[in-house]
This record gives sequence, C-alpha cells and structure tokens, in this order.
Amino acid sequence: MNGAERLMLVLDAGTTSTRAMAFAPDGALRAVVQREITQHYPQPGRVEHNPEEIWQAALACAREVVSQGGGADRFAGIGITNQRETVVAWDRAKGQPLARALVWQDRRTADTCEGLRAAGHEPEVQRRTGLLLDPYFSATKMCWLIDNSGEVAAAAQAGTLALGTVESWLVFRLTGGAHISDASNASRTSLLALDGAQFDEGLCELFGVPRGALPEVVDCAGDFGATLPELFGAPIPILGLAGDQQAATIGQGCNAFGQVKATYGTGAFVLANMGGDLPASHHRLLGTVLSQLDGRRTYALEGSVFVAGSLIQWLRDSLGVIATAAETAALAASVPDSGGVVLVPALSGLGAPHWRPEARGALTGISFSTTRAHLARAALEAMSSQTRDLMEAFAADGVPWAMLRIDGGMSANDWMAQDLADILDLPVERPAFVETTALGAAMLAGLGSGWFASLEEAAAAMRGKIHRFEPAMDAPTRDVRLGRWRDALAKV
Repeated sequence: MNGAERLMLVLDAGTTSTRAMAFAPDGALRAVVQREITQHYPQPGRVEHNPEEIWQAALACAREVVSQGGGADRFAGIGITNQRETVVAWDRAKGQPLARALVWQDRRTADTCEGLRAAGHEPEVQRRTGLLLDPYFSATKMCWLIDNSGEVAAAAQAGTLALGTVESWLVFRLTGGAHISDASNASRTSLLALDGAQFDEGLCELFGVPRGALPEVVDCAGDFGATLPELFGAPIPILGLAGDQQAATIGQGCNAFGQVKATYGTGAFVLANMGGDLPASHHRLLGTVLSQLDGRRTYALEGSVFVAGSLIQWLRDSLGVIATAAETAALAASVPDSGGVVLVPALSGLGAPHWRPEARGALTGISFSTTRAHLARAALEAMSSQTRDLMEAFAADGVPWAMLRIDGGMSANDWMAQDLADILDLPVERPAFVETTALGAAMLAGLGSGWFASLEEAAAAMRGKIHRFEPAMDAPTRDVRLGRWRDALAKV
C-alpha cells in the first residue's frame, strides 16, 4: 500500500452479512472485513434482524479496516450502502433500538397491503411513489411496529421515536444523532413522492406513520457529518449514501438513459437508468430514485426478484443438494440439460413483474432419472428465466435492453452468465470486480470528497476490466426452455 495513498471506507450493510472495505481512487480494493448477520425467522413469512448486531458488526468491520489502512487520517471519507426497505425503530433520546428490524423479505403486512389495495389506493400510491402495494416496502412495516410493539408505540407517544432504513440507523450511531436518509433509500419506503423533496404528509397519513419520526431526506453525495472521534481515533466524514441496488447501478457505470444492470445477490434486482424523467410503469415494474446530487434526481425503472442467491443457499443448507455454491457451475455443465426439471423459486412469493406475495415455489418435471446436477442446473436456469420475464416487461414499458451488465456474488458463476446471454439473446458484461454495490458507494463518497467531478469520471477511474459473454443458443432451444418455464410459472 502506498504510504501517501488516501482511501475511501465503504460500509456495505447487506442482508446476510456486513462488510467494510477500503478503496483506492483507481478502484483497487485495499482491505475487506466481513461478518455474517443472524437471520431470525420467528414465524413463516417473517424475517427479522437485530439492529444492535447490525451496528456492532459494521463498527467492528470498519475498525479493523481502518486499522489495516493505517488509521483514520488515511481515509478521505465513508460511503454507506445497505439492504433497502428493512425498517429499524429506535429511541432518538437513548440511541437504542426498540424492536427487531423488519427485513425487506418479511411478508407479515400482506393483509394490510391487500386492504389498501381493496380500498382502491394502489393506483395513486404507484403514481406518486413509483411503488406498488406490497409488504416488501417500508411503510407498512413501520406501521406494524407501532401497532404491535409496546416500546415503539410508547416512543411514538413520547415523541422520541426514530424510524429509518439501515443507512439511517448507521449514520445515527456513527455521528451520535444525525437522523437522515438519502433519496435513493427514502424512495423505497412508499412515503416519498418521486417529485417531492421530503417525506409526504399525505402518504404518512395513509400508511399510519408519524411524519415526525422520519429522517430528513438528503443527497446521495455530500457532507453528512463526521463520525464520533472515539469510534476510529479521529473523525471521518460521511460523504456517500445509497441503497444497495442504486449503488450497484452507479458502480456499473450505468450513467446514461437506458443502460441496465442486474445484481444477483440474495435476490436479483434489475435497474435501468431513466434520466431525469419521472418513471411510470404499466407492466408492474417500479419507479425509484437512482441518485440525487445537488438536489437533482436521476430516476430508474426497477424489477425486483426476491429469490436468487438465497435459492442456492437453500439448496445447500436446507436440502443438502450441494456442499458449496461454487459447485453449481460444474454440476450444471455436467448434464446436457435440466432433464425437464423446472424450479420456480417463489420461496417468499413472486416479485416483479408478477407481484404475488402468496405464491410458493414449485419443482416440476422430476423423475427417477433426476439427479442433483439437474436440480442445480434448474436453479441456475431459473435465474435466467426470471430475468427474461423482466426484460420483456422493461421492453413493454419502452425500455428495451441492448446489453445487460451483471454483478453480485452469483454473477461470478461463468455458466450462469453464459446462460443469461443465451436466454436473453443479448451480450452480457461482467466486471472483473463483481462487488459493484460497494464500488458505487465508493464512487459517491469520492464525488462527495472531491476525488471526482462527476459519476462518469468516477466510473472511468474505478470500474476496471470487463468480461463479455455473447449469446450462443439457437432460437428453437431457447423457445423450448422458455415454454417449459412459462408452463411451470402458470402452475404457481
């Protein structure tokens, strides 16, 4: 490590783990420390995290990276990216969480969403926020905590309740009291109108969320305060904030209208840059804020698939079909096809473009000749099939794909990357460094620090080498695959 080199610290607070990473201005990764986050499943359809564990894991990882990097003075700033929609409730006077965090995967508010839909609220909510009525988003989770936790309700009554997504919680703890949320995360709550500067009073009233408990909405790059001196030995300014999928889109250099990326992590998330135009979908996609810089917003159209990497984790941990995720590529390649097996991974409902929270997974076409290789291949093929469904919805909404940029842990699987190119019939690009979520947060913080004058300049400096996969499947084979997928999907 160059003795004079300044670094950027990134906190990547994901669903299954939290990481701290140190980036150089050229995008080189200088250090990384990771800790897993405990998943709590108190009932079917419910997923919770301990907010104190999220904080302690982030702090421990950051301290270790700062130490490896040579101390706080070596760091120009901090960028934070996070699992979106997950809700934390805490007491702003005491600084302590009041309940477990409700994770984005949590489905407990499905009935609430159905009630709002039956009352005719969805068209207006979608028009104003870009979002559909679904338990995925934060607002109904916030209301549930107030209605079902005595401590949260008491804090609301006393006026000390703070509600926020994970980046809000981390900034609050890092700074000792700042209560902010960047526009990209705020746009995932159902409480921010896409053209509104701050959380909307009318939407808060509709969802039963006290406006006073919510953070101030800020840009994605800027000076958001500094860390408490005792945390790292000296203050480090917080300069970049973005939800994980928006950060990955920035990290992939999707800075022009129509450029699209897909991140394959716990879930799979496709975002297309829509420029400064308010996005409106007629095919069950979402409109969201991609970034806000100097008060100006860039928007994105988004398709969200709830189960991606978590499907491989399920095959490994619950079924014992594989010992490691890395096995799936070799297993898939060891058979000529899936043997007619189709896996529809609706393990926590179906996301875009179907939005069926009550749907459950299905495995079809199995026989005595089915092997674990067929199951592994069917699981990877499901990623391509789900992405194809999204591609068709994007095209119907007027955003056809010319090429897809992929990232996230699963994208390192060469077999899956080639299968995506084959099923989409499009070139697929994958950067050498696939953890573009953290890279995007570093780019935003670099913009906030003055390292870069624009996100385009940041992408040119930090993005690195690219590998390209070209489609090689003939049309009849592709059509047969897609036909089997649609038949299985119809049964779900």
